[in-house]
Amino acid sequence: MKSFFLSVCLLSGMSLFAQNNVQFKEVNHSFGKIIRNVPATYVFSFTNTTPKPIIVESAVAECGCTKPEYDVKPILKGKTSSIKVTYNAANPGSFTKKVTVKFANNPQPVILTIEGMVVDKK
Repeated sequence: MKSFFLSVCLLSGMSLFAQNNVQFKEVNHSFGKIIRNVPATYVFSFTNTTPKPIIVESAVAECGCTKPEYDVKPILKGKTSSIKVTYNAANPGSFTKKVTVKFANNPQPVILTIEGMVVDKK
């Protein structure tokens, strides 16, 4: 039982450390209602909280209707950067889309989520 508790504590600590390397202002965004065929964009801001520069290795959307964009230059300690996520609002109805962001030398990705409801123009 003690070893199980110790394992959970160690894993939790490693998880917190990995998440603290980069501090996102927020990781979820709700667009609310958006008009069909009008792409919706949101910019997720983050700060490098490590003592070394960090690099966004990849930002991958779960489908082709969502496009992430990011700078490939190193982000210095204490500096802020962003990941711009654009959703192609072609299909009516509710949506929830995820973007997996991977930073170089950090095994734990960050998951960004956008959601909303696509409606026809009145």
